[in-house]
Amino acid sequence: MSITTYEGIVEKGKIRLKSGVKLPDNVKVYVIVMDAPVEKKKAVRILSPRIVRKEQASKLKMRVSEERSHA
Repeated sequence: MSITTYEGIVEKGKIRLKSGVKLPDNVKVYVIVMDAPVEKKKAVRILSPRIVRKEQASKLKMRVSEERSHA
């Protein structure tokens, strides 16, 4: 007996396998349910500032400052 694993999710009470996997009819399967529900994570986007007019570019100059140790 060989064992192959596929990842999937449950939608409306039915298991949907990822990657379009199709199994033959009457094949024996075992389902293992993970403790935590599947969560979709949103991608984090950090937008950089944009200028409308070139004269605003001077407001975006980088300033470097040093922190002094209080030790």
